[in-house]
Amino acid sequence: MNATGDEALRAAVRELAGEARAVPDLAGRALRRGRQLRRRRRAAAGGAALLALAVLAVPFLVLRPDPPADTAGWNAPVAPAPTPTVSVMPPPDGDWTRTRLTLPGGWVLAGATSTGSPAETAYALDRTRNRYVGKDRYDEMWTAPQGDTAAVVDYDRTGVTGLLDVRGDKVRWVTTGEHIMTPHWSPDGQRIVVTILDKETGRFSMGVLTVRTGAYRTFPVDTTRYLCTDYCYFTWARDGREVALQQTDRGAPRSEAQPHARRGVQFFSPDDGRPTRFVPVPGDPAGPWAWSPDGRLVVVKGQDGPKIAEVATGRIVGVAPADDAAWISDDRLLYRDVRANEMVLTDPEGRPLTRQALPRALGANMVLTIAPR
Repeated sequence: MNATGDEALRAAVRELAGEARAVPDLAGRALRRGRQLRRRRRAAAGGAALLALAVLAVPFLVLRPDPPADTAGWNAPVAPAPTPTVSVMPPPDGDWTRTRLTLPGGWVLAGATSTGSPAETAYALDRTRNRYVGKDRYDEMWTAPQGDTAAVVDYDRTGVTGLLDVRGDKVRWVTTGEHIMTPHWSPDGQRIVVTILDKETGRFSMGVLTVRTGAYRTFPVDTTRYLCTDYCYFTWARDGREVALQQTDRGAPRSEAQPHARRGVQFFSPDDGRPTRFVPVPGDPAGPWAWSPDGRLVVVKGQDGPKIAEVATGRIVGVAPADDAAWISDDRLLYRDVRANEMVLTDPEGRPLTRQALPRALGANMVLTIAPR
C-alpha cells in the first residue's frame, strides 16, 4: 500500500474512533398515580404546590467523558469490565405479612402506604411480633424506620398528625398545623419533620414532632435568605442531627416544564431551627438514605432526572436509578423497579446484583418505606 493510501486509512480509523460513544440503555418512567391524585387534591384544598414523588424505573448509568483527541495514532479499546451475575429472588410464598420481608442487601420493608383516594390497605412492620399489620382506616400511614410507631394522616382531619402504635389501634392526635408533603421520619424513628406553608405569605416553617413526648415545635425559615421555589420540603440528614431544605438557584431561569434549578441544600438544627451548613448539591434529596454512609455522595432529583452528586463540590458523578434510591452501604444502592414490582440492588457503576420480586399487594399504587434491619 502506498503512503497516500496508508495515511487515508489511518485518518479513517481515527475518525471512527473519535465518533465512538457509550449509548445508554432506554429508560422508562412510571409516575405514580397515587401521588398525582394527592397533589391534585391538596392543590384544590389549599392552593399549595406539592411534589409528586416520581418513582422511576430506569437503568443506572455512568457518565463518561468524550474520548481525548488522538495525536499519537489509534489505540486499541480497553475491554469493558465483566458484567456480574444477577441473582433473582422470587416473591415470598403464602401470606407474606406473617414474617419480616428482608430485601436485597439485608434491609427490610418497614411499611407501605397508598397516597390517593380511595386509600388502600396500608402495612406496617410490627417489630415486636416480627410481622406486618394492615390498616385501612387512614388515608396515609408512614411507618417509622425503627420502633413501632407510624404517622397517620386523615384528610378529614386537617392540621393534625396521628401517632399510631402499630401493635394496636391507639392513636395520639397532635396538632401540627396544615402541612404540605408527607411526614418525614428521622432515621432513628424518634422524630418527625413536617413542612408548614403559610398560604398568605408563602413562607415556610419547619415543624418537629417528638414521638415519645408528643412535643411539637415550629421554626420559621427566612425564605428571603434561604430561597426555595417549586417543590420545597424538609428532610433529614442521614445521622438525624440536621434537617435539610433545597435551595433555588436565583440566577437560573425557571419554568413549569422542569424542576427549578438548585444551587444546593441548606441544613438546619431540628432543636432550635438555626441554620447549620450549606452543601452545593444541585438537586433534591429524598430523605436520609439519599446520603451515602461516608457522607461523600448523595442521590438527588435533578432537572433532568435522578443524579448522583459529590457532596463537597456538587459535581455530578453519575445517574441514579431512582429519585429515592437508598445507599445501604458506601458501595451499594437499593431501589424499586416499579414496572417489574421488584427491589433491585446495584453497585455504584449501576450494574444490577440482585433482583427481588415483591408481593402483589405492594404494587405500583403503594409507596414503600425501607430501613436497615
